[in-house]
Amino acid sequence: MSTRPFNVLFLCTGNSARSIMAEVLLNSVGHGKFRAYSAGSRPKGEVHPLALELIESNRLPAAGLRSKSWSEFAEPDAPEMDFVFTVCGQAAGEICPVWPGQPMTAHWGIDDPAVVEGDEAHRRGAFFEAFNALQNRLLIFVSLPLAKLDRHLLQRRLDEIGKLSAEDESATNLSDRIRAAGRPLRLNARRRGADPDRAA
Repeated sequence: MSTRPFNVLFLCTGNSARSIMAEVLLNSVGHGKFRAYSAGSRPKGEVHPLALELIESNRLPAAGLRSKSWSEFAEPDAPEMDFVFTVCGQAAGEICPVWPGQPMTAHWGIDDPAVVEGDEAHRRGAFFEAFNALQNRLLIFVSLPLAKLDRHLLQRRLDEIGKLSAEDESATNLSDRIRAAGRPLRLNARRRGADPDRAA
C-alpha cells in the first residue's frame, strides 16, 4: 500500500461546479490522506460564482481553483491517479483519456446545479444540495478501509456510493455511513422493507 496520499480526479464536462466542489471537499475531509484534483472534458474556463461563493462561505480554500481540461492529467508528467470519479452523466459517457497507472473508476452522478432556473435563492439551494450530496459521499469514501479491501470489493463499494439517492444521503447519519463503509451499503433498508442483514 502506498504511503503517499491517494490521488483522486473528479471529472465533469465544464469543470466549473460539481467537480470543483468535490475537489475542495475531499482535500478538506481527507485530512491529508487524499490529494484531490478536478477537470472537464470541455472546461468552461471559470469556476461558477455560486460554487465559489459556497466554498468560501464554508471557509474552505478557494485559492488556485480553475476550470481546466482533463487532458492535463493524461500528460506524462501528470500526477498518477489512484481514483477517477465522474460526477456528471455527460462526462461518464465520453471517451476519457488514458490515465497513467490503473486508477479505480466510478460514476457518482450529481444533478447539475448550474442549469437550475428560478430566483437566486432557488439556484443557491440547488448548489447547496449538490455540495451536501458530494460531502456525504466523500465522508463515506474517506472512511473506507482501503488497506483491507481487495480491488474487486473496493470497486463494489465505490459503485454503491455512486448509487446513493438524495433520500439515502439525507436520512442516514454519519456514524451509520462509517459503520457501513466496510460492508455493502444498506441505507434505509428497514424503511424499504428489506432485510438489512441479508447478503448482497
